[in-house]
Amino acid sequence: VQLQASGGGLVQAGGSLRLSCAASLRTFEYLTSGWFRQAPGKEREFVAAITWAGGNSIYADSVKGRFTISRDNSKNMGYLQMNSLKPDDTAVYYCAAGGPLSSQLSNYHYWGQGTLVTVSS
Repeated sequence: VQLQASGGGLVQAGGSLRLSCAASLRTFEYLTSGWFRQAPGKEREFVAAITWAGGNSIYADSVKGRFTISRDNSKNMGYLQMNSLKPDDTAVYYCAAGGPLSSQLSNYHYWGQGTLVTVSS
């Protein structure tokens, strides 16, 4: 499965962005979909994940209540709606797909190339 993330850009604090993740194969609909991010000089960290059927999702505490993960299996697409953005959200955002619902990087076997989100103060 090849993944391609898009939708990043420059936004002011308090603004919103919607990231998209396009998957190459229908196999995507049977995989957990996740988003991770990596800020300059920091390790890649978990942001959010959603089960293949979309029934369950988990979020990092730092984004809970501001970000919403979703997916449309009919289009092989995953999404991350980001609201009330903060400068601390600045990072390269990666979409990923893998096994059971988890916040662990090792659970995700397929990764997109990343899209840069920059939040100005």
